[in-house]
Amino acid sequence: MNAISPDAASGTAPGRIVLLTTSHRVAPGLLSWPAWRILHAADRVLCADGAHPQLPYLREAGISVEEASPAAGELVDACAGGRTVVVVATGEGEPALTDGLARLAGTGRVRMPELELLPASYDLPGARLLDLVQVMDRIRAECPWSSRQTHRGLAKYGIEEAYELVEAIEEGDRDELREELGDVLLQVVFHARIAEEHPEEPFSVDDVAGGIVAKLIHRHPHVFGDATATTPEEVKEHWLRTKAVEKRRTSVTEGIPLGQPGLALAAKLASRVRTAGLDVPLPRVEGIGYDLLALAVRAEAEGVDPEAALRAAARAYRDAVRAAEGVGE
Repeated sequence: MNAISPDAASGTAPGRIVLLTTSHRVAPGLLSWPAWRILHAADRVLCADGAHPQLPYLREAGISVEEASPAAGELVDACAGGRTVVVVATGEGEPALTDGLARLAGTGRVRMPELELLPASYDLPGARLLDLVQVMDRIRAECPWSSRQTHRGLAKYGIEEAYELVEAIEEGDRDELREELGDVLLQVVFHARIAEEHPEEPFSVDDVAGGIVAKLIHRHPHVFGDATATTPEEVKEHWLRTKAVEKRRTSVTEGIPLGQPGLALAAKLASRVRTAGLDVPLPRVEGIGYDLLALAVRAEAEGVDPEAALRAAARAYRDAVRAAEGVGE
């Protein structure tokens, strides 16, 4: 480390150090107005990474950028006499430099320059999804297992992850909920990445996102249009009416996945029948299956999710079994 200059040590005009951070998720050159102002006004602009994506745009704007990685003492020297030095941070955020400045300030022997952290570009909400897409793209290309997966081969994982998400919700575990949401999101991005490789009908995660955005806007005219809805019931009515026009279905049963759990299937059928105002009596057949059907229809009419209710009862039964075994006592 260089010796501290008399001006810096004496406490006169210690100057200013600005650590300028940028996001790689925002196009290079799109910086905030305060960032551009400080860059143009600075006495020196330094960057340790000569390949930093911002440098061509800074130089195009007439800003002289020096490729340098000064130690903390050298940077304090550079600010002597009231000078402003901007350090364009690399992706790692310059931890060695900031740690060095902290140690130097901790000695109490040096009047430190004014230190400022200035974010020059910000991540918008959802920006980390771009990281996920990039990571998934690399894994698909380089991982021996992931590169061989198909939609059909991954289908079972989608079901498993959905069940694990539901369990986390019902257990009320926030950490588990966050993790399981990530696992479900992975399934979406993975399938979308595979879909890009289809020889005749490819689509990408952007197509998937664009499709759901268009659907949400179209089915929420009370938010994005002139329609009004003041109650959840009116919102649902808007949704179902718009969906019916989009799908042009001939039966209320169309679009109901028959592969879902039996109680959920029965409740969904009952919901469609009730919403459509149809009067369809239950089959008058004896048997456990028909008894369960009647219970599911009754639960749906009372606003109860029969699958969730049965899972709650099953968990209580599990706890009773463990108690009888002496487990956890």
